[in-house]
Amino acid sequence: MITQLGEAFVGSGVEAAHLNTVLGDKGGPVETAWVSALATPSVGHAAFVVVAQPNIPVLPMTLFVNKATIASPEHAQLTWGAAQLGVASGVLDAVNDGVIDGDQLEHLVLIAAVWVDPLARDADAVYDNNRAAMAAALSRGRPGILSIDEILAVRDTPINGYYVARTLRRD
Repeated sequence: MITQLGEAFVGSGVEAAHLNTVLGDKGGPVETAWVSALATPSVGHAAFVVVAQPNIPVLPMTLFVNKATIASPEHAQLTWGAAQLGVASGVLDAVNDGVIDGDQLEHLVLIAAVWVDPLARDADAVYDNNRAAMAAALSRGRPGILSIDEILAVRDTPINGYYVARTLRRD
């Protein structure tokens, strides 16, 4: 399998989810990155295996890597709780929908780099946004999803959840 790289942003405000995904074969460079990230935690960043329930990891084996440094007990709970379960459900949605081949689950590994804003407070919104973002990122990671024409069509209208280009503002 060719390594698949995905990205998605879902929601708004502090409960928005921003995910990046890397899906690839066991035995390849994605597995090396997966194991390296798991084995090298740093202050505020400790990658962990995504589970659907305690002792039931999702397949493909998925590593949750937090992009935001854990800032408080509340932030930790949202990251390890609602966001992690949203990621788990999004992976399972992608498998159920055929985005990830169910026959290949034992042969693949997945890395999910996940942003949870330290100011987030609504666990249900964090869960819902991360579930939708995970499924979308995996879908967008497949080859041929976006054409160069679609990408170039938005080059003069850049926008994301944190900034609107000066030329687009309606001040």
